[in-house]
Formats: sequence, structure tokens, C-alpha cells
Amino acid sequence: MSTASTRPPEGRYGRSSDERADRTLKVAGAVLGALLLALMGYFAYHYVAQNKISGELITFKVSDDSVRVHLEVRKDAGASGYCTVRSQAENGTEVGRADFRFSGPQTRIDKVVTLRTASRGTTAELLGCHAD
Repeated sequence: MSTASTRPPEGRYGRSSDERADRTLKVAGAVLGALLLALMGYFAYHYVAQNKISGELITFKVSDDSVRVHLEVRKDAGASGYCTVRSQAENGTEVGRADFRFSGPQTRIDKVVTLRTASRGTTAELLGCHAD
């Protein structure tokens, strides 16, 4: 004994509503993906092109009430700005934070700065550099 199929014959009555919904979702997903990609590209370009000063923490030396930090800063010739450095204690609490300013015609500045701390710090971290 065989049972009769309740599905209509393939291709006889046009597309099903599921196929139309799938196509709509694919188009909407592609459009949203393209918008997200364009937005990420815009922010990446803005960050790279507009950042006129950048820094790198080379070394640091810890003492009881300060941290000596060796910074290397690269900037545009006429740009001025500052770099923020912080130090944390062994338990993770912040014991010192300071902004160090850089200006002048040099494009590369190699400088050792001293960060005063409330107690003995175990780290030195460059949080970032910002142009004025």
C-alpha cells in the first residue's frame, strides 16, 4: 500500500514563500554587511590618517616612589601632543598616572621620563598618545 504525496509537483506553482523569504534575508544581510564593512573602513582610515603622534614604551625601571620610563615618540614635524603613562602595583591597583608633553620640530623623540607613584609600582604601561 502506498500513500499519496501532499506536496505539489516541483516548479508547477512558482516559488514558495520560504524561497522568497530566504532571498530577502540574503539581500538584507548583504546590504548590512556592506554597510558594516564601510563603517569599519571609515573608522580605520580616520584613526590612521588623523593620528599625528604615536609612542612606544621601550623600557622601564621601578623604584620605591617612582618609575623611570624610556619613551620613543614619533610625530609630524609641527605637531604637539602628549602621551599618558600609568603604573600599577602588584595587586593591580593604579599607583601613578601622568601625561608627558612633546612638541618641537623633531619627528622622532627619544626621552626618559619619571612617573611619580603613591607606592611601589611593578609595571609601566603606555596608555596612548594624542595630538593637540
